[in-house]
Amino acid sequence: MDNAVVINIQQIKKMYDMGGAEEVHALRGVNVEIRKNEYVAIMGPSGSGKSTLMNIIGCLDTPTSGLYEFNGVNVSEMNDNQLAKIRNKEIGFVFQTFNLLARSDSLHNVELPLIYGGIPAAERKRLATEALEQVGLGERIHHKPNELSGGQRQRVAIARALVNKPSILLADEPTGNLDSKTGDEIMNLFAELHNKGNTVILVTHEEYIAEHAHRIIRVRDGLVASDEVVARVKIPAVAAAV
Repeated sequence: MDNAVVINIQQIKKMYDMGGAEEVHALRGVNVEIRKNEYVAIMGPSGSGKSTLMNIIGCLDTPTSGLYEFNGVNVSEMNDNQLAKIRNKEIGFVFQTFNLLARSDSLHNVELPLIYGGIPAAERKRLATEALEQVGLGERIHHKPNELSGGQRQRVAIARALVNKPSILLADEPTGNLDSKTGDEIMNLFAELHNKGNTVILVTHEEYIAEHAHRIIRVRDGLVASDEVVARVKIPAVAAAV
């Protein structure tokens, strides 16, 4: 089904034991559903719980209690190997710091998830090239990160996230290290990917970045404070006076 639930989170709690009698309750009973091809931003100030929620959605951390279903499969109680498989096959991560291998070219950086997945070399090259072309870097496949601009490096990171054709793209502050013009280009790319059918989840503290999404979930004090669909109205550009 086109509107199938990809992420179903019910009463998720996360508590960290800081030693002694001190406990930090990062999430206090969060309920979230995200459907296929949604474009969602998760917002919240530092300490709100948004990063913890992102880590649980991305299978980078496990909840203390509650239910988390990913594509209908209960991942709340999976072991590390099972979580690693979900991360590699089902979730495409885009990080603020790009996380590229400095000595490897774009093609090899994008191939990495396929290497971990045991895909043969010829197929890896084909899929990685296709992903780089998808983000407009077909002529930069043999460039290393230091030969690329910040925006191009983030595009390589997005191609790497796309190469396994994941269920969702999970982007953590994807424009945080970019100037505003380059950031706008990257956000336009996310819009294109969403229009092509990708489910996109942005985690950000920047209001203007969140406004690119079609739904904004605001987290505060470990709970969902609001969850709203944002109306999208295209305003035509006004020509500058001569």
